Amino acid sequence: MFDKKLNISLLYVEDDIHTREELSHILNFYVDKLYVAENGDEGLKLYEEYNPDLILTDIKMPVLDGISMSKKIREFNPDAKIILLTAFNETNYLVEAIKMSIDSYVTKPVDLEDLFLNMEKVSSQVELKKDKENIGNLLEEYKKTVDLSSIVSKTNSKGIITFVNEQFETISGYKKEELIGKSHNIVRHEDTPAEVFKEMWYTIKILKKPWYGKIKNKKKDGNAYYVKTVINPILDTNDNIIEFIAVRSDITELEETKLKLEKEYEKTSIKYNEASSLSKIYEEAFDKSSIILRVTSDMQIKYINKMFCELTGYTKDELEGKSYWTIKHPNTSKEFIEKAFNQANENGIWKGQLEGCTKDKKDIHYISTIVAIKDLNGNLIEYLCIRLDITKVIELHEELEETQREIIYTMGEIGETRSKETGFHVKRVAEYSKLLALKFGLSKEEAEILRLASPMHDIGKVGIPDSILNKPAKLTPQEYEIMKDHVNIGYDLLKNSSRDTLKASAIVAYEHHEKWDGSGYPRGLKGEEIHIFGRITAICDVFDALAHERPYKKAWELDRIIKLLKEEKAKHFDPVLVDLFLENLDKFLEIKNTYEDKV
Repeated sequence: MFDKKLNISLLYVEDDIHTREELSHILNFYVDKLYVAENGDEGLKLYEEYNPDLILTDIKMPVLDGISMSKKIREFNPDAKIILLTAFNETNYLVEAIKMSIDSYVTKPVDLEDLFLNMEKVSSQVELKKDKENIGNLLEEYKKTVDLSSIVSKTNSKGIITFVNEQFETISGYKKEELIGKSHNIVRHEDTPAEVFKEMWYTIKILKKPWYGKIKNKKKDGNAYYVKTVINPILDTNDNIIEFIAVRSDITELEETKLKLEKEYEKTSIKYNEASSLSKIYEEAFDKSSIILRVTSDMQIKYINKMFCELTGYTKDELEGKSYWTIKHPNTSKEFIEKAFNQANENGIWKGQLEGCTKDKKDIHYISTIVAIKDLNGNLIEYLCIRLDITKVIELHEELEETQREIIYTMGEIGETRSKETGFHVKRVAEYSKLLALKFGLSKEEAEILRLASPMHDIGKVGIPDSILNKPAKLTPQEYEIMKDHVNIGYDLLKNSSRDTLKASAIVAYEHHEKWDGSGYPRGLKGEEIHIFGRITAICDVFDALAHERPYKKAWELDRIIKLLKEEKAKHFDPVLVDLFLENLDKFLEIKNTYEDKV
């Protein structure tokens, strides 16, 4: 009996009182919340009131049968998870259930182990959906935080505005309806040099790196405003630009004060003390609005401001007078830092992205500007380092990329879960495939695409009935033809994607059952007519399937697997790949042991 409690709420509907009482007593120990109904009408009312995660229902019942109740529930919630309790002679009902895409079926009399395996499978799908919703909510909260604190806009890859927040509307004087569908030229001020925008587009579109700088813009009423700007290109897993996100802070007051002071200084012969006082005011305003460090020519920290202390957790006493290398991030080489300071000394300024860390070792990401401060003779006095914290932007970008990878793995695991495989199978096949691709001579980029694509090799199994997919005995010829169709189902699911990874997944799903001698399916391709991705995945999938227990067989011993690979060389498998696999067998066994199924 299972000792794992499922973190779900369950609606159980059964008209037979003895069955209901006996099974309810058992179910109560294995789910968080249990709601019990005597017929479909009562079950429907309980579903509307409590919205449980899973429905377990008998089919034949008075008042309202299980199929009719399920249809009504699906009208409320098309994604409702339903398991039917069915007898072998209820074929008409089963046809209706198949049309509804019921999640699973358990035959009567109920085998408790079979029931709980089906409940656990559906429960994992429910929890996965909840996790995805939580991630979406978290990303939305991050977005709200940025929206409240900054001026934000998004554009597509061609620079056309697709989103502006309320603060953008407020500072520009335009409504979002006037901005969306236009380029940022609508707020461009003629005083901003064209070279600024050329450098910006080169950085974000060609180099695909964040751009930062100060821009003078024009409001709808013609007045100017100034913004300190960071524009970050958002890339997919294949390094293609999806969109650009720009985050700005309003520095109009500071810039206008600076210009006013400059004009006053030009027009009047202010005494030294007065000029010094005005300079001090400007310095204080700058100091309070930016993260500032001053570094001596021999790389000693001369000064850190309050914003630096608040961000990093260090005090002035802990850093001032200490070596700059005290605050260097472990992942950033000393050579990179030295090159940045040398370029600032040679060119007057260096701009780029840096990693830092807080006192308690948490990562910080900066846009950094290093300015070389020199005397009238050109001798270096010190370096002024001005930093902008972009940690949240970087973390959001990394989280989006990780979510894409998780979704691909999850889709692959869904296909394996239906055939009672664990997620470790797709992980092992993915790592085997990447290793074999590299040994074959594919590039690191191609090998990584295959690693991400191979988990989808059996996604088409979602369309194969459980009775065939998990049959413990040998399939009949008719059943085998149905099983073979999973390659076409998988290909049809993926073939229209524009993403390189999913296009590769379509190839793998379609061709991993083709054989070198042309005896495979679905198209009977021969030799190098089969895509290298399909040939690699074929060996890796068969090796892992033979090495692990399946519903219809025990796991094979290693010697027996090696013998089969040798026998099938130039028959089932690409002979070159077989040789590479066996030559590097220790590395493949190391992967197998690392991602072994947990018992």
